[in-house]
Amino acid sequence: MHDNQETTQERRKPSRRRRTIIFLVVSLINAGLLTVIVIALLIPARNAGQANDPLIGHSAPNFSLAALNPDQHGTISLSDFKGKPVVLNVWSSTCAPCGLEAPLLEQQWQRVRAQGVVFLGIDFQDSQGGAQKFLQQYAVTYPNVMDASGTTTLDYGVVGLPETLFINRQGIVVSRVIGQLTQQALQTNLQAILN
Repeated sequence: MHDNQETTQERRKPSRRRRTIIFLVVSLINAGLLTVIVIALLIPARNAGQANDPLIGHSAPNFSLAALNPDQHGTISLSDFKGKPVVLNVWSSTCAPCGLEAPLLEQQWQRVRAQGVVFLGIDFQDSQGGAQKFLQQYAVTYPNVMDASGTTTLDYGVVGLPETLFINRQGIVVSRVIGQLTQQALQTNLQAILN
């Protein structure tokens, strides 16, 4: 009788182990499928945002705003850059991701400005002091303007900061990146407005 109990217990051990392994494998497969579903749902949503953007494929609204850079005085208009591709970055000194992407923007501008690409920053509803401190802290040298009222930013349909619009030589908005730029996103969108 004792031998029968030991044999039954020995048989149960592998089946428990097998059930545990099967449970772990099924759980991993389910987690993987859930990840694939989430990614599949998010990627079309981003693309749909571009497709539904009323500015994409249309002329960028012109504006004239006060220059922020110490070496520039008066106002800067988008029309000043007619015939040139423009990277239009909307930021604020109170926006942490704006500070994180500022060095990338400056670096890329230094690299492509000889090709006639214009980088232009729009500081959204910020203080003059905060804006100046931001430009100095991140050594930003490309032109920047102050949108104190926020009207221009609203005309561009900006929903959050930072946000970057890519405008081709014909003045048409080609694409928009909502949120902090990555090196890859910046390169891809630069190519789109250079071609």
